[in-house]
Amino acid sequence: MNVAKRLAATALLAASLIMAGCGQGQIGSVDVEKIMAEAPRVKTLMTEAETKIKEAQEKYQQDYGDKELTEEEAAKAQMEFQRKLEGINQAYATQIKSRMDVVIEEISREKNIDVVVNNSEDEKLIFHGAIDVTDEVIKKMQ
Repeated sequence: MNVAKRLAATALLAASLIMAGCGQGQIGSVDVEKIMAEAPRVKTLMTEAETKIKEAQEKYQQDYGDKELTEEEAAKAQMEFQRKLEGINQAYATQIKSRMDVVIEEISREKNIDVVVNNSEDEKLIFHGAIDVTDEVIKKMQ
């Protein structure tokens, strides 16, 4: 999403909150990149994923490393290996996102926050007025 669209979406969101709650709506923000880099649970899941990927690579090497394969067999084996890697990545990405969503929802309820947006350092959407819950998310993702 380009900057103009993001700013327009944020302005629309803020305006709808003000209109709906007569100025009582609260906006939260999180830095997902920081959470991914610092949350202990994310680090654990990333390590598990790396281990699974390494095991898959070793198995692939064991199964096909010394074999003479036709071009078709090699392509099929490579595609199966890529699918396995994608499956591992998808499974762990889903776990991380699900856990993060649950934690953000809990914090939102505790703080009466109506909306939480990703507000990473590289792509700021909100410069002032949002409640930053990034550190709380990191703490709860043990």
